[in-house]
Amino acid sequence: MSEDVLSVIPADPRWQPDRAAADRAAAVAARLAPGTAGGASVEIRVTWHDEMTAIDCGDNLERIGCPRCGASIDLAWWSGLLEVLRGAGFETLAVQVPCCRAEASLDELDFDWPCGFARFEIAIWNPERIWFDEAELAALAAALGHPVRQIRAHL
Repeated sequence: MSEDVLSVIPADPRWQPDRAAADRAAAVAARLAPGTAGGASVEIRVTWHDEMTAIDCGDNLERIGCPRCGASIDLAWWSGLLEVLRGAGFETLAVQVPCCRAEASLDELDFDWPCGFARFEIAIWNPERIWFDEAELAALAAALGHPVRQIRAHL
Protein backbone atom coordinates (compact mmCIF):
# COMPACT_ATOMS: atom_id res chain seq x y z
CA MET A 1 0.00 0.00 0.00
CA SER A 2 1.37 3.41 -0.91
CA GLU A 3 1.36 6.32 1.49
CA ASP A 4 1.89 10.06 1.27
CA VAL A 5 3.93 12.06 3.75
CA LEU A 6 4.01 15.84 4.02
CA SER A 7 7.12 16.81 6.00
CA VAL A 8 7.99 20.19 7.49
CA ILE A 9 11.70 20.76 8.09
CA PRO A 10 13.82 23.73 9.16
CA ALA A 11 15.31 25.75 6.30
CA ASP A 12 18.75 25.26 7.90
CA PRO A 13 19.51 21.51 7.72
CA ARG A 14 21.62 21.63 10.90
CA TRP A 15 19.10 23.44 13.11
CA GLN A 16 16.97 21.76 15.80
CA PRO A 17 14.25 23.28 17.99
CA ASP A 18 13.71 22.71 21.68
CA ARG A 19 10.85 20.46 22.81
CA ALA A 20 8.41 23.33 23.48
CA ALA A 21 8.85 24.79 19.98
CA ALA A 22 8.50 21.34 18.41
CA ASP A 23 5.28 20.73 20.35
CA ARG A 24 3.86 24.10 19.25
CA ALA A 25 4.68 23.41 15.60
CA ALA A 26 3.26 19.87 15.77
CA ALA A 27 0.02 21.31 17.21
CA VAL A 28 -0.20 23.76 14.30
CA ALA A 29 0.42 20.90 11.84
CA ALA A 30 -2.34 18.85 13.47
CA ARG A 31 -4.74 21.78 13.12
CA LEU A 32 -3.81 22.31 9.45
CA ALA A 33 -4.08 18.63 8.51
CA PRO A 34 -6.84 17.21 10.70
CA GLY A 35 -7.69 14.25 8.47
CA THR A 36 -10.62 13.33 6.28
CA ALA A 37 -14.16 14.61 6.46
CA GLY A 38 -15.16 11.16 7.71
CA GLY A 39 -13.21 11.73 10.90
CA ALA A 40 -10.08 9.68 10.24
CA SER A 41 -7.10 11.35 11.83
CA VAL A 42 -3.65 11.62 10.36
CA GLU A 43 -0.51 10.41 12.09
CA ILE A 44 2.02 13.09 12.97
CA ARG A 45 5.58 12.03 13.81
CA VAL A 46 8.07 14.47 15.32
CA THR A 47 11.69 13.34 14.96
CA TRP A 48 15.06 14.69 16.05
CA HIS A 49 17.85 13.15 13.98
CA ASP A 50 21.40 12.84 15.39
CA GLU A 51 22.89 13.68 11.98
CA MET A 52 21.58 15.52 8.94
CA THR A 53 19.14 13.15 7.25
CA ALA A 54 17.78 13.13 3.71
CA ILE A 55 14.09 13.99 3.59
CA ASP A 56 13.30 12.93 0.06
CA CYS A 57 10.11 12.92 -1.96
CA GLY A 58 10.09 9.19 -2.71
CA ASP A 59 8.35 8.25 -5.94
CA ASN A 60 7.50 11.92 -6.61
CA LEU A 61 11.11 12.62 -7.69
CA GLU A 62 11.13 13.35 -11.42
CA ARG A 63 14.44 15.09 -12.03
CA ILE A 64 17.59 16.39 -10.33
CA GLY A 65 19.43 19.30 -11.91
CA CYS A 66 23.06 20.19 -11.33
CA PRO A 67 23.54 23.62 -9.71
CA ARG A 68 26.88 24.04 -11.53
CA CYS A 69 26.34 22.99 -15.16
CA GLY A 70 22.53 22.64 -15.31
CA ALA A 71 22.67 19.05 -16.59
CA SER A 72 20.27 16.38 -15.37
CA ILE A 73 21.75 14.07 -12.75
CA ASP A 74 20.93 10.40 -13.08
CA LEU A 75 18.33 9.42 -10.47
CA ALA A 76 20.24 6.15 -9.93
CA TRP A 77 23.17 8.21 -8.57
CA TRP A 78 20.83 9.80 -6.00
CA SER A 79 19.26 6.45 -5.07
CA GLY A 80 22.71 4.90 -4.61
CA LEU A 81 23.84 7.80 -2.44
CA LEU A 82 20.74 7.49 -0.26
CA GLU A 83 21.24 3.74 0.06
CA VAL A 84 24.83 4.18 1.22
CA LEU A 85 24.04 6.96 3.70
CA ARG A 86 20.58 5.84 4.90
CA GLY A 87 20.69 5.32 8.63
CA ALA A 88 24.18 6.78 8.99
CA GLY A 89 23.17 10.35 8.29
CA PHE A 90 25.22 13.04 6.59
CA GLU A 91 28.17 14.65 8.38
CA THR A 92 28.49 17.04 5.45
CA LEU A 93 26.40 17.85 2.41
CA ALA A 94 29.48 18.39 0.22
CA VAL A 95 29.56 16.14 -2.84
CA GLN A 96 31.12 15.87 -6.27
CA VAL A 97 28.27 15.86 -8.79
CA PRO A 98 28.54 13.09 -11.40
CA CYS A 99 27.73 15.20 -14.47
CA CYS A 100 30.55 17.78 -14.42
CA ARG A 101 32.55 16.53 -11.40
CA ALA A 102 32.19 19.95 -9.73
CA GLU A 103 31.96 20.32 -5.96
CA ALA A 104 28.47 21.20 -4.73
CA SER A 105 26.31 20.92 -1.67
CA LEU A 106 23.48 18.39 -1.76
CA ASP A 107 21.03 21.06 -0.60
CA GLU A 108 21.90 23.10 -3.72
CA LEU A 109 20.72 20.38 -6.13
CA ASP A 110 17.63 21.31 -8.14
CA PHE A 111 15.15 18.62 -7.08
CA ASP A 112 11.87 18.29 -8.96
CA TRP A 113 9.88 17.56 -6.53
CA PRO A 114 11.50 19.19 -3.51
CA CYS A 115 13.85 17.16 -1.30
CA GLY A 116 15.80 18.40 1.69
CA PHE A 117 18.06 17.59 4.59
CA ALA A 118 17.31 18.06 8.26
CA ARG A 119 18.10 17.15 11.85
CA PHE A 120 14.45 17.76 12.75
CA GLU A 121 11.23 16.78 10.99
CA ILE A 122 7.50 16.93 11.48
CA ALA A 123 6.07 14.20 9.23
CA ILE A 124 2.33 14.14 8.55
CA TRP A 125 1.32 10.74 7.20
CA ASN A 126 -1.55 10.68 4.69
CA PRO A 127 -2.47 14.32 5.31
CA GLU A 128 -5.40 14.51 2.84
CA ARG A 129 -3.81 17.61 1.30
CA ILE A 130 -0.98 18.25 -1.14
CA TRP A 131 0.89 21.28 0.24
CA PHE A 132 0.71 23.97 2.91
CA ASP A 133 0.21 27.45 1.47
CA GLU A 134 2.52 30.38 2.28
CA ALA A 135 0.39 31.60 5.21
CA GLU A 136 0.30 28.10 6.70
CA LEU A 137 4.07 27.72 6.31
CA ALA A 138 4.49 31.09 8.03
CA ALA A 139 2.34 29.87 10.95
CA LEU A 140 4.43 26.69 11.22
CA ALA A 141 7.64 28.73 11.10
CA ALA A 142 6.37 31.11 13.78
CA ALA A 143 5.46 28.21 16.06
CA LEU A 144 8.82 26.54 15.48
CA GLY A 145 10.81 29.77 15.76
CA HIS A 146 12.69 29.13 12.49
CA PRO A 147 11.95 29.33 8.73
CA VAL A 148 10.65 26.05 7.30
CA ARG A 149 10.41 24.11 4.05
CA GLN A 150 8.00 21.36 3.04
CA ILE A 151 8.66 18.05 1.30
CA ARG A 152 5.89 15.88 -0.16
CA ALA A 153 6.77 12.17 -0.44
CA HIS A 154 4.92 9.32 -2.09
CA LEU A 155 6.12 6.02 -0.68
